[in-house]
Amino acid sequence: MWLSVTLTADASCAEALSEALLGQGALSVSIDDADAGTDAETPQFGEPGCAPAPLWRRSRVVALFDATRDVPPLVEAAAREAGLAAPPPLEIMPVAEQNWVQLTQAQFEPIRIAERMWIVPSWHTAPDPHAINLVMDPGMAFGTGSHPTTRLCLEWLCAHLAAGLQVLDYGCGSGILAIAAARLGAGSVAGTDIDDNALAAAAANANRNAVDLTLFRPQQRIDKEFDIVVANILTNPLCVLAPLLSGLTRPGGTLVLSGILEAQAEQVQAAYRPFLPLDLAATSEGWVLLAGRRQPAADPARGATAR
Repeated sequence: MWLSVTLTADASCAEALSEALLGQGALSVSIDDADAGTDAETPQFGEPGCAPAPLWRRSRVVALFDATRDVPPLVEAAAREAGLAAPPPLEIMPVAEQNWVQLTQAQFEPIRIAERMWIVPSWHTAPDPHAINLVMDPGMAFGTGSHPTTRLCLEWLCAHLAAGLQVLDYGCGSGILAIAAARLGAGSVAGTDIDDNALAAAAANANRNAVDLTLFRPQQRIDKEFDIVVANILTNPLCVLAPLLSGLTRPGGTLVLSGILEAQAEQVQAAYRPFLPLDLAATSEGWVLLAGRRQPAADPARGATAR
């Protein structure tokens, strides 16, 4: 048995209060939007190269304590340490012991991506045994199929990938896009990521789905071009990587980018304009997918475009 303690704090003191609660013996502390689920809810999006997003004006601080602790004096001490004149009103709720594995698994159901593709956690039976069923469990690497940007990429692959093509998943995370491409009939698939945990997850997921996946580590040079390069990252890294990702796409090949908010689409298109044109291919829940074809190289002998 544990005790869950919920307080509402101003953004200016929420982090200090969180640290002070940990100092008073809290087993864990989380901060989220106290107005979540209302018209006042404030979404936050952060990415490398941007200043950290401020906390919510009304932040909900939730601390978990051992049930044997006398919580109110601990919260008072934490409030003083955080510089508050008085502790915020608190709500204390008991948290019973549960089968946490079973509870976590219950949150992840099979996800239908398209008529012929499902994402299926390993503890579920595939809803359609005749479909392409990708076995993916939630883990440390991004990519379970539930996020709109991942779904946008998977839907694009289902609609456009022709058999036999060479595909690179840049920033592969769990490897879900590369694995999907392989199951859809790609001739070869490769992935790369800066996170060793992601590469380990991608290798394990490829093995689980009986897919041959070539993985490149960050220090390895990728000295080939691909028919399709897909990158589901974030806007700032995508802009920085414009020369590299365009160069990895063979002449006549297609570059597919996601992880981009609707308001950032023009920024990404401008970054890639010197290399190839990107068009808005799909949108979902405020996110966009951009796709563009790299023009075939000119044939100097003929003074025309090589086909």
